[in-house]
Amino acid sequence: VVAIYSTFLQRAYDQLIHDIAIQKLDVLLAIDRAGLVGEDGATHAGCFDIAMLRCIPGLLVMTPSDEQEQWLMLNTGYHYSGPAAVRYPRGTGTSKAVIQSNEQLPIGKANLLKSGTSGTAVLNFGPLLPYAKALAEEQNHTLVDMRFVKPLDTDLLDVLMNTHTHFITLEDHSIQGGAGSAVAEYGASSGWTGSMDLRG
Repeated sequence: VVAIYSTFLQRAYDQLIHDIAIQKLDVLLAIDRAGLVGEDGATHAGCFDIAMLRCIPGLLVMTPSDEQEQWLMLNTGYHYSGPAAVRYPRGTGTSKAVIQSNEQLPIGKANLLKSGTSGTAVLNFGPLLPYAKALAEEQNHTLVDMRFVKPLDTDLLDVLMNTHTHFITLEDHSIQGGAGSAVAEYGASSGWTGSMDLRG
């Protein structure tokens, strides 16, 4: 287990690729300071790690939406056969009580939280879920906590692309190269003709 700030991981990119990923080592990266970090300042803002990690072969990338999800993802990554990364923000969360179980999440499976009738699906990656819930409730959108940036839940995305004309993605990351970009790339490769609004 490697506990490391997101921006510090940037300095170890070569080792991440050559010394972990190519060798398919069982290493769990617990990535702190993902997203904006407030008082820590611009040099500690972890707004580039998803883009950095997405292209590395064999690396699992997870984005928990709250403390319970973080526990489950850390446990999942710890037991995963190969390199895995869990990115989480600085500071406090939702203050939910954490059930410290040994449960593991199914790899690459999102959590469909609400089916809406507006024709729009809100796809959340990470701790912005409360905002995604508010938007989905207000506009009667479908709401999905995606959980995994890599691999994406393409089975669910296929279903959503057949039933929705618009996607909104939310993430605490730069838009370029982020989780929303991964969804857009998949949609383009699948021939989906709907529209997307990427928000980071």
